Amino acid sequence: MNNALRFLIAACPLALLTAACTGAPAGTGDTEASEPSAPAPADAGPETVLFTGDSIAVGQSLPLAAAFAETPVAFHSIAAEGGGNVVGPFSEENWETLPGEIEEAAPDVVVYQITTYDWGTREEQARGYGRLADTAADAGADLVIVTAPPIRPDDFYAPHMDDLARAPEVAREVARDSAGRVVVLDATTVWGEEYSREREGLADRSPDGIHTCPQGAARFTDWLLDELAGLYPGFAPPRAQDWAEGDWAADDHFAAC
Repeated sequence: MNNALRFLIAACPLALLTAACTGAPAGTGDTEASEPSAPAPADAGPETVLFTGDSIAVGQSLPLAAAFAETPVAFHSIAAEGGGNVVGPFSEENWETLPGEIEEAAPDVVVYQITTYDWGTREEQARGYGRLADTAADAGADLVIVTAPPIRPDDFYAPHMDDLARAPEVAREVARDSAGRVVVLDATTVWGEEYSREREGLADRSPDGIHTCPQGAARFTDWLLDELAGLYPGFAPPRAQDWAEGDWAADDHFAAC
């Protein structure tokens, strides 16, 4: 049994594996800010989910793929190492291919995890998130924006921490103006307010201060599946026992853990 599954089962006995195993109730993503713009609950679950973001999301896409493989929902990830952002450095290069990738995937739901490259002014961030919302809508998809885990900034990130702190607020403003096509989920319930290397004595985040380890990625997956079930009651998340002990935890992406 790998540490990801061991932690989920130990933290949530009787298979009550909800709300990232924190004891928080289901649907605790930023309710005050997101409820007015949340998509109306769908009787049928999504048929296709597209996940995107930076290298943090690359790691999280591994257990997400394993989990969605246990459901009827198709899952695709276009998360990118060193990019994947819709505002800030490299975003113009990303926008050259992103609309086509979204259209090709034909998703019902696009999940964008705010990246560590979402730098820029409030106006630039609003344009980036608004453009993503419009692109998802043109493809017939809802947009779910997820806040990023807190990082331990090095010299590269230190000058941009104010921008990163502002990004969720700007995303919520875009959501409120989206006529119900965009919702923002606050993942603080998974990660806490500050970067923490360990959780319950096990590696949760990478020692680089940025990425996640298998346990953290599994906890995020469990939380996100539960949040999607709250938005789309027709979607039934699989049991953690069915996906958390897969080969994904041995991927080279987690080598530093």
